[in-house]
Amino acid sequence: MKVFAVIVVLVIFASLLVARAARAGELPEVGKPAPDFQLQDQAGKPHALKDYKGKWLVLYFYPKDDTPGCTQEACAFRDDLEQLTELGAAVVGISVDDTESHAEFAKKYHLPFPLLADKDGHVAASYGALINLGIMKLARRFTFMIDPQGNIAKVYLSVETSRHSKDIITDLKSLTAGGK
Repeated sequence: MKVFAVIVVLVIFASLLVARAARAGELPEVGKPAPDFQLQDQAGKPHALKDYKGKWLVLYFYPKDDTPGCTQEACAFRDDLEQLTELGAAVVGISVDDTESHAEFAKKYHLPFPLLADKDGHVAASYGALINLGIMKLARRFTFMIDPQGNIAKVYLSVETSRHSKDIITDLKSLTAGGK
């Protein structure tokens, strides 16, 4: 019984540590400029926030390439990309995985949008999306809709991977003039 109690205490302690894991940076506020970034995609091509000026940007952070939830989310964005493009939006994914991992993930699932490698987690931290567990860093599953002027238009902190892209489409329709 004592061993069981010790295990329970350790599990609770570990859960608290994970829950309190350092999230570097604060969340950007709606209406304020989006934090700048410059990262390489799966092909080694650099991308910066300024590259998306004049269009809507769906900037989504995700924990890990080729995991069930991340795959479901990425494939839904892939399947809905035409609708998003028609609404004037670009889709960009970011995780702390490297460009090689992104390249394999994009190839395996035919992902036609950039996956940016934030290996040190600085960009995720600037968006308040970094989980730093000391020995390991992950991006939280957060999405930021950035308007054509480069300001945060909407923040998604709770994402249902199977329908997230549909939610984005609905919100884009209401945010864009005329709803296209």
